[in-house]
Amino acid sequence: MTVLEPFGARLRRAMDERGPLCVGIDPHASLLAEWGLADDVSGLERFSRTVVEAVADRVAVLKPQSAFFERFGSRGVAVLEKSVAEARAAGALVVMDAKRGDIGSTMAAYAESFLHKDAPLFSDALTVSPYLGYGSLKPAVDLARESGAGLFVLALTSNPEGGEVQHAVRSDGRSVGATMLAHLAAENAGEEPLGSFGAVVGATLGDLSSYDLEVNGPLLAPGIGAQGATPADLPRVFGAAVRNVVPNVSRGVLRHGPDATALRTAADRFADEVRAALAAS
Repeated sequence: MTVLEPFGARLRRAMDERGPLCVGIDPHASLLAEWGLADDVSGLERFSRTVVEAVADRVAVLKPQSAFFERFGSRGVAVLEKSVAEARAAGALVVMDAKRGDIGSTMAAYAESFLHKDAPLFSDALTVSPYLGYGSLKPAVDLARESGAGLFVLALTSNPEGGEVQHAVRSDGRSVGATMLAHLAAENAGEEPLGSFGAVVGATLGDLSSYDLEVNGPLLAPGIGAQGATPADLPRVFGAAVRNVVPNVSRGVLRHGPDATALRTAADRFADEVRAALAAS
């Protein structure tokens, strides 16, 4: 198996060269309809191809949401495979948003599906759920290290339901979300210029000063755009860790389709706003 340069190093370089923006590829039915596309495999393929062709050569990260492809069965997964390959060929890093989480051999199989270099769906990083215990992620952690890929672990998510688990306090006085961040800091210890094991931390969460977000790894930050957060909010939410934030925009860019020029313009605008916010922090 060919081993890539570690994901953290590749991501740091892409963020420095292209800006830190991540654009989601979320072809749900309402967006397909807004684009004038049918809610079928043909519409899915047209949507995904248009997004990739419009922005994969200019943004640091593309993040396809696996569920919106899986709902079409094997033909939808085939579209996803092609989208991942074409996005990576255009220079974007691909974070597969699949939020996998299980134990033992099942977790290992999920890891092989997305993190083995020879897998059809190989992605530069994968979102994973640690809520069967952080240790359940070990097969994914190990394979990511072997292949030069990365993980984004759900830590402090933007959905309101997440708090009942992530803010719960353990017997040692530390919250579950803080525990996940501490695990990631340990994974990334000593890595330069950036560790490969990141956290998902919502940009809509407001003041997070009670959490240690400096895990020496990337922080994937959903919530920019349609969910209400703006690039200007990033320094306030993330503090000193803002330099490692990968803000994710989906509908804020995608609603400008199917015109490729409009998609590019929207992505460039968000990227410029993020750069300005970081420069002012």
